Amino acid sequence: MRLAAVAVGTSGHGGLGKLSIRGSSSSRGVTNFGLSAVARGCPSLKVLSLWNVPRVGDEGLCEIAKECHLLEKLDLCQCPHLSNKGLIAIAANCPNLTALSIQSCPKIGNEGLQAIGKLCPKLQSISIKDCPLVGDHGVSSLLSSASSVLSKVKLQGLSITDFSLAVIGHYGKSVTNLMLSGLQNVSEKGFWVMGNAQGLQKLVSFTIASCWGVTDVSLEAIGKGCANLKQMCLRRCCFVSGDGLVAFAKSAGSLECLQLEECNRVTQSGVIGVLSNCGLKSLTLVKCMGIKDISLEAPLSSSCNSLKSLSIRNCPGFGTASLAMVGRLCPQLQHVDLSGLCGITDAGLLPLLENCEAGLVKVNLSGCLNLTDEVVLHLTKLHGATLELLNLNGCRRITDASLAAVAENCVFLSDLDVSRCAITDVGIAALSHAEQLNLQVLSFSGCSGVSNKSMTFLKKLGKTLVGLNLQHCNSISTQTIELLVESLWRCNILF
Repeated sequence: MRLAAVAVGTSGHGGLGKLSIRGSSSSRGVTNFGLSAVARGCPSLKVLSLWNVPRVGDEGLCEIAKECHLLEKLDLCQCPHLSNKGLIAIAANCPNLTALSIQSCPKIGNEGLQAIGKLCPKLQSISIKDCPLVGDHGVSSLLSSASSVLSKVKLQGLSITDFSLAVIGHYGKSVTNLMLSGLQNVSEKGFWVMGNAQGLQKLVSFTIASCWGVTDVSLEAIGKGCANLKQMCLRRCCFVSGDGLVAFAKSAGSLECLQLEECNRVTQSGVIGVLSNCGLKSLTLVKCMGIKDISLEAPLSSSCNSLKSLSIRNCPGFGTASLAMVGRLCPQLQHVDLSGLCGITDAGLLPLLENCEAGLVKVNLSGCLNLTDEVVLHLTKLHGATLELLNLNGCRRITDASLAAVAENCVFLSDLDVSRCAITDVGIAALSHAEQLNLQVLSFSGCSGVSNKSMTFLKKLGKTLVGLNLQHCNSISTQTIELLVESLWRCNILF
């Protein structure tokens, strides 16, 4: 009844342009009646999102299709009673549809998608996830139309086969962004054919996750067939090795950003090989357990002067020797994220810091338990003139000496996190006396050595702060927090 009232109340102004309904119970909540009222009262509706609405079925969606001919974006998630009938009605009556997302709708299948492919020539974005009735015929019909302008395609958890990937590779001439995830029925041949079809010439960003068909052979074919590919993300692709990665990097001539997550056959030599053979600007490794810290005897090949951003997170085998090699290979780094590398030491990180010629701007060392003040001292001396962000969260051997080094050497630092470090009031005092610092975000969460004595220093720092984290600082009283909140009213204080 409330939804119907909203529809009536806005009808005099042309009705709603955008409506999002998320979550309702099976006994109460939005029904076909309410959605029908919206359809009649809001003919100018352009965006509709229905999430977890078990009492809405084809009747309500057909009313939307009948009355809302300007509809451009439709998002359906966990709608158990919506079927092909409702989707066919949308296709027949909403020719301006540009974006369609369908997730966990068990009754929607090929017939509805075929209608969309045939009757919605402006469709630019399609996302389908966990819909058991969707197969090759539905997916291929979306792309095989001669007038297809689809640029963004996401297919996740579907029972499609090699046939669909062949169609994407041949007809996806407008596709710029592609994501394929959990496609267990697609083999190596499917990915190989998709790459060799040479149709994905406009593809810029490609993400593949949990697809067994991605191998060294098929990955190289993708690199050769996607001439303008700039961003590649591989997640849980267990058959891709270091050699395959190097071959892909060599064949994908336009590649700028490479992200690998849980690709456990990738080795240290594979990572070094990639950096030595392509013009990457950004490399990200997450939970790649196959990397072992080995000192290579052979001299390194040509350096990777193009790499600006390096992120290696939670890869326990990436240690001192690996860091030293990356430091020598990549002298132009500006962003470094080594969070969760609990095995690295000062000796391993210092060569990387010394080899970064361009000047580091953002450095994240959170969770690097063995690092000491010596690293921060060198970092601030070498890169204090460029450093803008420094995260030392959980580096428990970092003390007030590091804050003194920051205060003395950093000019443009705006974001500093020393949560769960061995910081005391002395360190905060040193920061507050640095006249050149203009910190905007500062975190001392979990620093038990910070007490009420820091209130004066925090007030001084607070003149430029927009965010201050004092959570779990047990030595700061509630009264002090209240005084800080009152004094630093422009700053968002977490406590």
